[in-house]
Amino acid sequence: MHVFIAILCAYLLGNIPFGWLIARARGINLFEHGSGNIGATNVFRVVGKGFGISCFLLDFSKGFIAAGLLPALILPPDQLEVHRYMGLVCGAAAIAGHNWPAVLKFKGGKGIASSGGVLAAVAPLAVVAALSVWILSMVVTRYVSLSSILAATAVIVSGWVLYRDDLVVAGVLTVLGLLAILRHRSNIQRLMKGEESRFGKKKQEESAS
Repeated sequence: MHVFIAILCAYLLGNIPFGWLIARARGINLFEHGSGNIGATNVFRVVGKGFGISCFLLDFSKGFIAAGLLPALILPPDQLEVHRYMGLVCGAAAIAGHNWPAVLKFKGGKGIASSGGVLAAVAPLAVVAALSVWILSMVVTRYVSLSSILAATAVIVSGWVLYRDDLVVAGVLTVLGLLAILRHRSNIQRLMKGEESRFGKKKQEESAS
């Protein structure tokens, strides 16, 4: 029962639509502007730089709290390995809540920031790999979506390289990475057509958050 409650709390935590709330506080319906996405990138473009950074940190915290803190509330402190597995389950629930929030009729973000929070709590080395790839890609291409897709790929690769001794962790990282990539299907189509806009341009595009 405690496990079920923790997973439910993680999903509900993921449901908090920080991007949507930030934009509404400024009198903006984020669904009707930019990409229509409630993630940090669209907040950055539509509402402003500071608000976008705040949204990213808040979405990141959802994943981190779900994966890092909720297990500590329901499991004994000496069960470190179980903490990690429970953290992955709760983290996945929080990401699901962010991507498909019941409070917004299941129209959510793409889970990049929340996934980063989950990985920071249970697989920090994967975060280092993904962040390094994301920064390098952004410097070279200026495509947020492509950078996020490559970072998700880095998570998958790092799962099997850095955590190969733990098949559960490697497998979950693979699922999370593939989910992030699948959430960027429309971005991939535009990239292939040469229609995706680079970050920093005034043209509003579908964000990668």
